[in-house]
This record gives sequence, structure tokens and C-alpha cells, in this order.
Amino acid sequence: MYPILLLHGFTGSTAEWADVIPRLAPFRQVIAVDLPGHGQSLADQCSMESCVSEMLAMMEDRGHAQFDTLGYSLGGRVALHLALAAPERVRSLILESASPGIADPAERAARAAADDALADQIVTQGVEWFADYWQAIPLFASQASLPTEARAALRERRLRNSPAGLSTSLRGMGTGRQESLWPRLDTITMPTLLMTGELDIKFKAINRQMAALMPSARHTSLPSAGHTAHLERPEAFAELVVGFLTE
Repeated sequence: MYPILLLHGFTGSTAEWADVIPRLAPFRQVIAVDLPGHGQSLADQCSMESCVSEMLAMMEDRGHAQFDTLGYSLGGRVALHLALAAPERVRSLILESASPGIADPAERAARAAADDALADQIVTQGVEWFADYWQAIPLFASQASLPTEARAALRERRLRNSPAGLSTSLRGMGTGRQESLWPRLDTITMPTLLMTGELDIKFKAINRQMAALMPSARHTSLPSAGHTAHLERPEAFAELVVGFLTE
């Protein structure tokens, strides 16, 4: 049985998957990791390239020559880079609310500058300030439907990150720092499931464009969910993942 590697999003950790892992475990060995700058992963500096190398080495050390990969947001971008760097090792991709980066160089440079400025604010104002700022951005508006306890737990998980770790991640692996993978999507040929929340208009449009370019990809949207479908509708999310893995 091939394992599945779980890659969380920005401000997340392995705890991101608490509601999903028990639903996947009967079908696959689940390996969840903290990405550089998050959770228990300490990183003074990082890049997409070094992260990909680290993930591949870690899976090899565990004896897994091939594996499936599930990535959310930042983790989805890492998963795309994994698939391009080692297509012989990544059997399939499940990408939730992911993107291949920013195609326009000027827009990408502007995003990198904005990420650097935000990284500075995280260091000077602290994680508590940032957790409130991050929760308030429109991308996460649908999380208002989560129970009060779930929203409080999500905030608590974000507070466990360090200012240095989050700022390092933004500077090294933010969307502005990532090369655009749009021109290379047609070379990703392994089976791919693209998942977005029905309420996440921006990423739903991006993923439809991705599906049109990737030879073995299909896109599906989860009703009544936004950018964090795995948190908002974990049972339906896991059902789609298991269905894809067991086809």
C-alpha cells in the first residue's frame, strides 16, 4: 500500500489534518509533516527548492520510493513542485485550493514585496496580531460558519507558530517568490484531483484553468465550503479523497 503525504497550508501544521487523518487511515498510511517555518519545523531560511529536496529525502529515508500527495494552499504549491521535480515518485496529486503561482512577472514582484512587508510586520507585531489579521482577510470569510470551538482551536493552532518561522516561510516560499508553473502544467501527467470550495470564487476559477491544462486532472468543488474545505466539510472532503485514491 502506497503512503499519502499530507502538506498543510501557510500558518498550519500537522494538526491541520486532525479531522481528516482518521478518515484516510483505514485506506492508506498517512504521513503528515510540518513545512519549514511551521509547527515543530525550525528554519532560519527556506526555499521551495530546499523544501522539495527535504520532502523527497524524508520519504526516501522512510523507505517510500513512491507516494501520493495531498497539499492544501501552500502545501498544494509544494506538491506541484514535488510532481515536477520527481514525477517518477509522485503517483498522484490531490490539490486543495492550490495555484501554480503568478504568471505576470510584475504582479509576482509586487506580491513578493507585499509578502516581505507582511513578514516584517509579523516579526515586529507578533503572532497574536498576525493571527487576527490573517483570520480577517476575505479569503477566509466562509470560516465564520465553523462552530465557535473550531474557530478558537484554529486560532490557537496559528498562535503556536513563531514570528521568525512564519516570516521565513513568507520570504522564502510565498507566492511572490515562487516561479510561475503555468507553462509547465501540461507536463504533469499523473492522475490529479483539484479541489476547491464552491464559495471560493477566485481559486475555483484558477483550478478550472489548471484542469484544462493538465492532461490527467479533473476539478471538483465542495458545496457550502470556502478556501479551507478540509476544515469546513472534513467528512465530504475525506470522502472525495478516498474515492480518488481507491479508483
